[in-house]
Amino acid sequence: MTRFLAILSLLVSLFAAPVLAVTPDEVLKDPALEARARALSAELRCMVCQNQSIDDSDAPLAKDLRVLVRERLVAGDSDSQVINYLVDRYGEFVLLKPRFAWHTLVLWAAGPLALIAGLAAVVIALRRRSGTRLDAAAPTGGKLSAEEEKRLSELLKSDEQN
Repeated sequence: MTRFLAILSLLVSLFAAPVLAVTPDEVLKDPALEARARALSAELRCMVCQNQSIDDSDAPLAKDLRVLVRERLVAGDSDSQVINYLVDRYGEFVLLKPRFAWHTLVLWAAGPLALIAGLAAVVIALRRRSGTRLDAAAPTGGKLSAEEEKRLSELLKSDEQN
């Protein structure tokens, strides 16, 4: 019985199609315009959900924004005009992928800088760790003092005699 339920749940998860929030009444009749609207909707953030595109969100504001995008496209606006209109109205937060500009430089640079800092920390830690082993093995830089040489020769002589 458990095996049957496991197989059933696997089949349900495999065949369950992802449900998009776009309702049939929003879909444009022109397939080219609808494709542009879907592409634009995927780039725009739902201001209610914040981590979903308006294409994926069920929020009423997302529906209004999807309709607005389609209305602007039907009116003849280009993709960039639609994006600029929404940015002017809602700010750059409406973009899921922020534009590269001087005021968003921290957003773009933070990831690579954190990666570089992490790699540098790992390299420094590994160097310190390997340096500690070398220092413990040869604290005097590898040279023996006169006393140590005398003791070593005594040990070697006693070892040869045995």
